Amino acid sequence: MRSGRLVKGTLSRHQGRLVAKYETYKKDMGCFAQAGKMKKRILFISGSLGMGHVTRDLEIAQALRARKSDVEIMWMAAHPANLVLREAREQLLPEPYSWVDETVVAENAARGFHLSLLKYAFRIREVWAEHLHVFRQAISEERFDLVIGDETYEIAIELNKRRLVLNTPFVMIYDFIGTESMTNNPLEKMAAYINNRKWVKGYRNPPSCLTNLFVGELEDVEDKRFGLFLANRREWARARCKFLGYIIRFDPQEYTDRRKTREKLGYGHEPLVVCSIGGTSIGKELLELCGQAYSIMNKQICDLRMVLVCGPRLSPDSLDVPDGIDVRGYVPDLYEHFAASDLAIVQGGGTTTLELTALRKPFVYFPIEGQFGQEIHVARQLERHRAGVKMLFSQTTPKTLADMAIANMGKDVEFERIPTDGAHKAARIICELLDGCEKDKNGVKAG
Repeated sequence: MRSGRLVKGTLSRHQGRLVAKYETYKKDMGCFAQAGKMKKRILFISGSLGMGHVTRDLEIAQALRARKSDVEIMWMAAHPANLVLREAREQLLPEPYSWVDETVVAENAARGFHLSLLKYAFRIREVWAEHLHVFRQAISEERFDLVIGDETYEIAIELNKRRLVLNTPFVMIYDFIGTESMTNNPLEKMAAYINNRKWVKGYRNPPSCLTNLFVGELEDVEDKRFGLFLANRREWARARCKFLGYIIRFDPQEYTDRRKTREKLGYGHEPLVVCSIGGTSIGKELLELCGQAYSIMNKQICDLRMVLVCGPRLSPDSLDVPDGIDVRGYVPDLYEHFAASDLAIVQGGGTTTLELTALRKPFVYFPIEGQFGQEIHVARQLERHRAGVKMLFSQTTPKTLADMAIANMGKDVEFERIPTDGAHKAARIICELLDGCEKDKNGVKAG
């Protein structure tokens, strides 16, 4: 009940700001329209949780600008993605049309290092309804030549049900296909099946404005049915998605000299372990487990240095860890610290683990338990690339983690090389869509 009131309270405050800031919005949007008369205007919505998606979205945006100098990109994103966008000096839509924070819904649906799919599914509906309200208002007030949504399922659902009509291209970005039940709870199994049934049936006659991009390879989609009497996932994706490969925000070849990277970041020659939980507060217990493992490892490895990265939503002061550990909050360009390390211990997020795979670094990863994206899709992808060591938090003690970390410190890896030019492929497809609708000068309006 408490978390439900928190979500409702967040939405109420947001709605209050919509009214209070309306005149500011009108003024600001008028300026944007004046400045962008001759440009192709794109609305880029960076959805999903944490920060992994916004980093790849920024790469796509940069690739778009490299191809088309007349592109103006406006953003919608919630915390912590909007933090990354502001650091990059990107242009967010004014306050009345900011995206509602859905990361808080996941955090409230989690208990320790376990996420309840049912709780999340029930609580996210209010946020999705507010997202649709904000989206409709924004596109009715301003002209856009194209809209991009990174995992904006609420918009894709409305488009497929014809409850939202756009007369300009909408690009939907995925990195997994289909949902999974992670428990034997019949309600959860039913919810996953119903969601998959909607996923399949909604795309039988997709709207002409919709283009689906998949970050990854065809083999990343499981070769199995969505459910009983439903379509095969891989064949469904093959017919409806354009596959990009992977999107990495750096050139791995620039980080092959570990000594140079360490000097840049202020590290010495000591053995270095970097531990991170990503862009949500889920994972405090994992960082504390790493701290307990440090006490064991430090007795066997001289001058060991461990860095715990809390990210933007967990206070470093909240951790209970031994002295001697370097505890930090949000660290921009965290991949550089991974490149400098001898080992990384991370939450099993898709972007973080792909960056470590591209850097060819040994790492141990812990999927959030109950989160099918990490437990199934990411884990399967990493297994295919022979990258990383998977451990389960509920089955790991400080001693077992310490032993696994010591066994993999500085270890030579045999990862598969992965294609990392996905942002350029996405930009090419999006530019083709823009060129195709160049004659339409009226832009996008909500139906």
